[in-house]
Amino acid sequence: MEFSHIIFDMVSSFAIVAILMPFLIGYLVAHKEGQSIREEGPKWHEKKSGTPTMGGLLIIFATLVTDIWVGLWQGQLNRSLLITTFVIVLYGCIGFIDDFIKVFKKRNLGLRAWQKASLQVIVGIIFLYVYNDDQLPMNFTIPGILSINSAVIFILFTIFWLVGFSNATNLTDGLDGLLGGLGAISYATYGIISLNQNRIDLAIVCFSVVGALLAFLMFNHKPAKIFMGDVGSLALGAGLAAISILLGRYWSLLLIGLVYVIETASVMLQVFSFKVFHRRIFKMTPIHHHFEMLGWTEWKIDIVFWIVGAICSAIYLILFV
Repeated sequence: MEFSHIIFDMVSSFAIVAILMPFLIGYLVAHKEGQSIREEGPKWHEKKSGTPTMGGLLIIFATLVTDIWVGLWQGQLNRSLLITTFVIVLYGCIGFIDDFIKVFKKRNLGLRAWQKASLQVIVGIIFLYVYNDDQLPMNFTIPGILSINSAVIFILFTIFWLVGFSNATNLTDGLDGLLGGLGAISYATYGIISLNQNRIDLAIVCFSVVGALLAFLMFNHKPAKIFMGDVGSLALGAGLAAISILLGRYWSLLLIGLVYVIETASVMLQVFSFKVFHRRIFKMTPIHHHFEMLGWTEWKIDIVFWIVGAICSAIYLILFV
């Protein structure tokens, strides 16, 4: 895949989002369909109430159109490209249902936890069904420690990876621009890894997402004109998990996606500490809210978290690619 083709891939998805996003924002504003801010969140976020959400719809649409278009052009419209794209689309559909309930049905909690988890698991099973044991190495490996040739363990791990990271990116999407920037960094990193492994099909997916996210950031940076919504945040995490598995580098996501891991761990530690010791470790979780409570601006948190994500990605590329 030539450099000019990568640019074309990114520019195509960028243009779709950049052109269509004002129309989506205008529609949502005209119909007074905006995000309801959680009462338990920072009080100063209340002024964001009513901001249009579900901007992730166009990220997914741009990715789908560009993947098929560029995939056909490059002769890479194969099973890997299609299933990765549709993992992103299907997790986006779960997020859309959740957002739809929140925004249009005015039920702020959206899907119940068991409903969302069940749908996420079902999509994971579809992913594994498409990739049977002739396509994926059904062995679970921890480098230098163990290797278990077990389809059952690999299947359970894959579903856990998809569900876990889709929820991790969902938790990370709590500040204007935060997930958009981190997602662009993560997908660009996997795009480079894909090119290094001559996986042009997966590189097409990665760079189309990068282009869409860069365009989305024009509307989502502080003060955000539109939020990504669960339709975008769930899809981004699931896509990263699927790509890491198809590249045979699933553990790479622990470093490349370290910020998502820390965000999730902060919530788990907070809940554990409060239930067991009746004390909070952080002022508020996910951890980006902790830094807000310490007086950091959203821009400062975004930039620091983006830098951390970029450094972690660079370390992985230097050491393992």
